[in-house]
Amino acid sequence: MDADASPATSSAPSGLTTQEAAELLAKLGPNSVAEEREHPLRVLWSKLWAPVPWMLEAAALLEILLHKNIEAGVIAGLVVFNAGLSFFQESHAQGALALLRRRLTIQVRVRRDGAWQRLPAERLVPGDTIHLRVGDMVPADARLSDGNVLIDHSAVTGESAPIEASPGYTTYAGGLIKRGEATAVVIATGSHTYFGKTAELVRQANAAGHLQQMIFTIVKYLVAFDVLLASLVLVYALRVGMGLGDILPFCVMLLVASIPVALPATFTLACALGTQELAHGGVLVSRLSAIEEAAAMDVLATDKTGTLTKNELSVAIIEPMAPYSEADLIRFAALASDDATQDPIDLAILATARSHNVSTAGFTVRKFVPFEPSTKCSEALVQHGTDQIRIIKGAPSTIATFVGMSGFPEAEKLAGDGYRVLAVATGSEQPVATAGFLALLDPPRDDSAHLVANLQQLGVRVLMITGDGPATARTVATQVGITGGACPPERLRADPERAASECDVFAGVFPEDKFQLVRALQHAGHIVGMTGDGVNDAPALKQAEVGVAVANATDVAKAAASIVLTNPGLSDVVSAIETSRRIYQRMLTYTLNKIIKTIEIALFLSLGVVLMHVLVVTPLLIVLLLFTNDFVTMSIATDRVSFSKRPDRWRIKTLVLTAAPLAGLLVLFSLSVLFAGRNILALSTAQIQTLAFLTLVFGGQGTIYLVRERGHFWHSQPSRWMLLSSIADLVIVGILATRGILMASLPLFVVEGLLGAVVVYLFVVDCLKIAIFRHFEVA
Repeated sequence: MDADASPATSSAPSGLTTQEAAELLAKLGPNSVAEEREHPLRVLWSKLWAPVPWMLEAAALLEILLHKNIEAGVIAGLVVFNAGLSFFQESHAQGALALLRRRLTIQVRVRRDGAWQRLPAERLVPGDTIHLRVGDMVPADARLSDGNVLIDHSAVTGESAPIEASPGYTTYAGGLIKRGEATAVVIATGSHTYFGKTAELVRQANAAGHLQQMIFTIVKYLVAFDVLLASLVLVYALRVGMGLGDILPFCVMLLVASIPVALPATFTLACALGTQELAHGGVLVSRLSAIEEAAAMDVLATDKTGTLTKNELSVAIIEPMAPYSEADLIRFAALASDDATQDPIDLAILATARSHNVSTAGFTVRKFVPFEPSTKCSEALVQHGTDQIRIIKGAPSTIATFVGMSGFPEAEKLAGDGYRVLAVATGSEQPVATAGFLALLDPPRDDSAHLVANLQQLGVRVLMITGDGPATARTVATQVGITGGACPPERLRADPERAASECDVFAGVFPEDKFQLVRALQHAGHIVGMTGDGVNDAPALKQAEVGVAVANATDVAKAAASIVLTNPGLSDVVSAIETSRRIYQRMLTYTLNKIIKTIEIALFLSLGVVLMHVLVVTPLLIVLLLFTNDFVTMSIATDRVSFSKRPDRWRIKTLVLTAAPLAGLLVLFSLSVLFAGRNILALSTAQIQTLAFLTLVFGGQGTIYLVRERGHFWHSQPSRWMLLSSIADLVIVGILATRGILMASLPLFVVEGLLGAVVVYLFVVDCLKIAIFRHFEVA
């Protein structure tokens, strides 16, 4: 038996025997919530088993059937690269989270076989008798049988104010004992606890990803366009007598060109680089898709307690009654407090006395009675010179009986404003008079108002969700700048979607209410972020596209979130949004460039067949284009860009309409080069194919720099990696063309002249590009 484990109580239940506990443990299982862990191979397989990988895999299989093994190998290699990059990045983040979740096993004082002993919390079973002391974490749902305690359930239910608990009260697993000690009987363990039911809700939550859907939409438009062109060219070829042996490779090239082979890999790379940048700033990303989703996030639902607020009581209003001053009121309240009790209210009052430089020197406490739940007050008998002063501090209703009043209008008004109100009375032994009132509140963090203002400037609607009552919720919301309507829990439960559209403050909510609110917002078309720190926030964190666990969050909240902050407060959320929007701008450049190039290549190849009756680019050169136009342009993921001031949404139809005229101009340029090569330079068919390939490569590189800047393309400097990649691409392709490697050779002056023509084309088209972007609102 552990001496420290023996509580000073004689009325505790006898508890279970070891045999009874073992039988129940075998029947009900350990007092823990099973953590789902997917096998690494299953996670890796999921990266290969999705709509976009399916299309890429189908393209590779088609190439194999047509004996195009090189092309098939390139596509398959890019699929594996994308899957591996995503898998290893997320595995690294999950490993970091595992370190955050690591902690010592909780030991509990349990009465077994009539003796008190310490056991691991996971061995508890219903019927066990446990003893709780100051600082203990409640290990299971239990009903108090003896003693009085102050319990903080903020991490479990979201209620910021600690609860006075006496025999008969049911406390939840995860509660923290702030004062007193008590004996309790376990009534639920593991998944059957309030905590466990919340964990089950977490397992049911699932945020829908939008990235694969967006890429699939792009492919759908491009494939439809290419199928239409292929059909028209096929009809034309049959009419002029061209054989299927010439047309089939053309159709395969169109198919390969329509699938954004490197787009998933580029998104993954851009997000991975973004997570590294955020990690240096104290933001840990455990799901790469959260970075992409954060750019489009237009609603952020944030928990109040411990997230917007400090999760500690402080004195907000000091309201003395004549003839007493503020200093008198603070001094009396401090003399009726004791930091040895670690009562949050007493600690708040003593901190106020220190901050206001109120001294109790010259006052000697002769007798002190700590706060008692039964009397709802604490009392001190103080000696000051020859005078004896009686001070009573407690609930206004209790103090009213001491001073002979039915109530205090001043206290009722403060309580109606959401404050926790204490009244203080003082005087000789009898009678006492009211000295004033102290209004306490869990204060907002110093940076919360600035944070809310920044988020609103970024176009993000900020909602506040709390387990506290409506009055407290409205008070804190006003202090941090959330001024929308407030909804009671009944309204949210009756019509979640309407409440989500009309209210910005939600009070008195349970974990399932937060979960339903997030789903209602998603159903209305919003991209939702959710921040929180407690077990009660976990289901909503898991359901939201962007779940953010703050630095002091529980392990469950961190495991459910897709982003974990390691610095106090929410200020780093702004950094995450800005970083994600920069990534969006990079990917917008890549996607717009890919659509332009796909339309251009499809039209160029089709018109080339119609006008010249030959393939203007060979299948082997199309394979090289996979690297020069797709793989090399992955360097866009490193580009220097600014972030947008409003949430970014992928509007694929608008991007296609924007790309079409730019692609049309590029086709005119490419065809002009082709005819110049045939009619002016008198190049052979093989040389014309090389010239066409160079035109596609040089034009593709030029298009990147044309569309990366929404204004004139020379207004901002690209990243070093982009410039180096482009220079290397142009140099290598130029060497291959002039040396005749993998293609017919061209004179150096032709290559140089083509490069110069592309530069002139960029300056000419740049003004038209700005007008097109402005018309389609591409910003």
